[in-house]
Amino acid sequence: MNAEMVMQELEALGKERTKKIYMSNGAREPLFGVATGAMKPIVKKIKINQALAEELYATGNYDAMYFAGIIADPKAMAEADFDRWMDAAYFYMLSDYVVAVTLAEADIAQEVADKWIASGEELRMSGGWSCYCWLLGNRPDHEFSEDKIAKMLEKVKHTIHDAPERAKYAMNQFIYTVGISYLPLHDLAVETAKEVGPVEVNQDKKKSKLLNASETIQKAKEKGQLGFKRKYVRC
Repeated sequence: MNAEMVMQELEALGKERTKKIYMSNGAREPLFGVATGAMKPIVKKIKINQALAEELYATGNYDAMYFAGIIADPKAMAEADFDRWMDAAYFYMLSDYVVAVTLAEADIAQEVADKWIASGEELRMSGGWSCYCWLLGNRPDHEFSEDKIAKMLEKVKHTIHDAPERAKYAMNQFIYTVGISYLPLHDLAVETAKEVGPVEVNQDKKKSKLLNASETIQKAKEKGQLGFKRKYVRC
């Protein structure tokens, strides 16, 4: 299948209701409004195709960009490719659920995510912290430096309340992902979550929202979810 054929199939799967939901979260035209599950039959036909992924991502169409993330070959992408993708990620559903997810399957994931976290740019920071959440929730604990993750928790503790809005979400998620999926630092994450307390996030045109990592970790603990690891990062 070529890019034109994929675009036609995606357009046929678009639903106005889904489109409105995506747009209420920050997506903009062009987009069709395709439910992610509806993409699976096309993915099965294509499998992994980096050249096609690049072509689709470059369209600027949200559904095509999301689809590109599913068929991309992360190990064939260099740091410059991930940076280029992040440059085009204009809202969090792209930075955190397409680019960060794709990066999480690359060997250079931590290295690139570290630079994004340090960038001071809202969506890069959000994507960097999110990438660590995908990594910690999938890879074995021994692949991470305990000292490094502890220092990252310390950084979150001191900077989350003054961070850009989308970065707050990802940093809060980082605390509870460490608490749930990275057992060596479960206790430190619980302690950090308590010290941080509720995090207020301002949302466009909506009332501000309070995030509470402490409650999330406690609920997961009660459900016996400590040590949870996803089998796959991408769907």
